[in-house]
Amino acid sequence: MSEAISETGARPRVLAVANQKGGVGKTTTAINLGTALAAVGERVLIIDIDPQGNASTGLGVRREQRARTIYDVLVGGAAIADTVVHTTVPGLDLMPSDADLSGAEIELGTANRRSYRLRDAIDGMPAAGAYDYVLIDCPPSLNLLTVNAMTAADAVLVPLQCEFFALEGLTQLMRTVDLVRGSLNPRLEIQGVVLTMYDRRNSLSEQVAADVRSHFGDKVYNSVIPRNVRVSEAPSFGKPVLIYDLKCAGSQAYLRLAREVVGRERARRVAA
Repeated sequence: MSEAISETGARPRVLAVANQKGGVGKTTTAINLGTALAAVGERVLIIDIDPQGNASTGLGVRREQRARTIYDVLVGGAAIADTVVHTTVPGLDLMPSDADLSGAEIELGTANRRSYRLRDAIDGMPAAGAYDYVLIDCPPSLNLLTVNAMTAADAVLVPLQCEFFALEGLTQLMRTVDLVRGSLNPRLEIQGVVLTMYDRRNSLSEQVAADVRSHFGDKVYNSVIPRNVRVSEAPSFGKPVLIYDLKCAGSQAYLRLAREVVGRERARRVAA
């Protein structure tokens, strides 16, 4: 199957935003990193592959706007172009999700290429509708949806909350990445680890950050996402924080992260 080609002539970089531990800022990072990437000139598609549909809600896409969702792609074989919704952010599109997706694992059962459904759909995107980045917002668990995301992805971007059990959750995720790399997607790598909900007033945040950097070195982004009220408020208004309050600390942190992601990707392409 032909691969999707972006306007620059390259396949879009597909990043799975994943952590098997819940409450770490995964969806918040997918929404706001996607918005920040669009703000610095990249064309971005966010794929909401979580049945809770929080990324869809956080981008202001109402339930009645989700006529077709990722469920139709995975189970019904629909094309990505037929499910995409344009968001209010220029350069940022969304493939939405809803509760129907919770039954996908059962419905796919022993279906042919059930772990490759999303990868096949991304590879089948026509050049005219292509993107520079595809971000996949994964569920906080290891199931067929997460496996589809990691099988489709070039790399995993890991949001990691600065709390006591952070490294334990990260160890579980690394095992999953190793399993997928060994059996389904040998190209899969860790793109980076982003520290979230960082509170400089809390010595525990500093200790967790130091521990993560000692374990993963330069895989950890320099950009750190602070604990910020405006970041927490924005989803209830159906807006990324960069639209809700561009000047707040959280927005500025996500812009720095976007520039760092793009910088890493450019360096990777030069080295390849």
